[in-house]
Amino acid sequence: MALILIYTGDGKGKSSAGFGQLVRSLGHGARCKVGQFIKEAPEVLASGEYRVLRRLGVEWRNWGAGFTWVGDNDAKNRVLAQEGWETIKEWIEGRACDLILLDEFTYTLSLGYLDTEEVVRYLEARRQVDGFPHLVITGRNAPPALVAIADMVSSIEQVKHHLYDSGQKAQPMIEF
Repeated sequence: MALILIYTGDGKGKSSAGFGQLVRSLGHGARCKVGQFIKEAPEVLASGEYRVLRRLGVEWRNWGAGFTWVGDNDAKNRVLAQEGWETIKEWIEGRACDLILLDEFTYTLSLGYLDTEEVVRYLEARRQVDGFPHLVITGRNAPPALVAIADMVSSIEQVKHHLYDSGQKAQPMIEF
C-alpha cells in the first residue's frame, strides 16, 4: 500500500527529510519525481539536491516564484500552484513513478492557493487505485485535514537556528 508521509513544523530540515526519503527510495530502484512549490526555480537557487538528483535521472519540476511577501510573488505562486497541482495529478494518474516528493506543498494549502478539502478528497480517492505512488509532502503548517489522511507525520520543531538567532546568511551545503 502506498503511503502519504508528511514532514511539517517550524524547524529546519523538512525538505532535507523529504529528499532523504527520496534518495532511500532510489536506492531500492524506485522511479521518483520531485514537484517543488513556492521556492524559486532550482536552476536559480542551484540547490545541492537539484544538482545531484538531476544527475541521477530524477525528473524535477518547479512551480514557485519565491518568497510570497516579495513583490507580486504571492499572485505568481497562486497561479503556479494550480499549474503544479494539475501536473502532480497527471503524474499520479500516469503511474509512471513509485514516489513523488511534493516539496513545500503545504504552503499551497495553508495560503489558500489550492483548496485543501479538494486536494484531500482527490488523494483519498486516488490512493485506492492500483499504482498510486508514495507521496512525501513537506512544508510548515500542514492543514489538519491533510494530516488526518497521512500515514506518517513528523513535526520538526525549531530549538535554535543560526539564520534567525544570529543573523547569519544562507549558505550552500546547509540551506541549499
